Amino acid sequence: MSTGRKVLFCLFAILFVGALTYGGLYIHSQREREKVYQDMETEKDPVETEEEKVQMTETEDIAQEETVKPDIPVDFEKLQKENPDIYAWITIPDTEIDYPVLQSESDDTYYLNHTVEKKKGLPGSIYSESQNRKDFSDPNTVLYGHNMKNGSMFAGLHKFSDEDYMTEHQKVIIYTPEHILTYKVFAAVVYDNRHILNCFDYSKISGKEEFLQSLKDSRNLSNIYIDTNIDEGDRLLTLSTCNSNTEQRFIVEAVLTDEQ
Repeated sequence: MSTGRKVLFCLFAILFVGALTYGGLYIHSQREREKVYQDMETEKDPVETEEEKVQMTETEDIAQEETVKPDIPVDFEKLQKENPDIYAWITIPDTEIDYPVLQSESDDTYYLNHTVEKKKGLPGSIYSESQNRKDFSDPNTVLYGHNMKNGSMFAGLHKFSDEDYMTEHQKVIIYTPEHILTYKVFAAVVYDNRHILNCFDYSKISGKEEFLQSLKDSRNLSNIYIDTNIDEGDRLLTLSTCNSNTEQRFIVEAVLTDEQ
């Protein structure tokens, strides 16, 4: 073998070994980050079924019932010691979507590429922008998450493009330190990449109606929109993730049906 070929062979060998090493380190790093989320799930008790919930007796005073703080199955005190930016928890029963929700005070896109441990890189976190209040009292709250190839984070939203799947998984639960909010999914659409909070005036019913109409008008065969009566005071929840087309988003839309 000539000297030139030996040099090329050595270079290719070095590059090959380097690629394998980098790939192994990347996979290991991502698995470690995913394990953090799995460990955090231990801070949340399983969601109770209706049969498992303790029923109120008919003799209890209604006014007293209204002042009782609901049983929050998330240890927010412990989670916020790990990261004060954690302010809520989202779970869609019988799916893999079961994560803390974060919001950065200084950078709206920080958790796009930072984990719950504040380590830079994928899979990022489920997060909202500072335009949204942390008590979910806005007319529309938008949560963002990556569409990870391994099915984690908000990748599972794409399953809602199947209408049968949607009808079986319409409940979305948001836990905050003070409340339990239950939403009902009514739409799953491929949408453009406009900024949903900036493009519509949700302070007016006309702005909310314009947004809802834009969901209906989004032309894609996989879109699903179940006609739902949305009143002026109703609060929406938008779950947004990446689509295969970088100029598009995939969003799942839900409306608040109960707050405890």
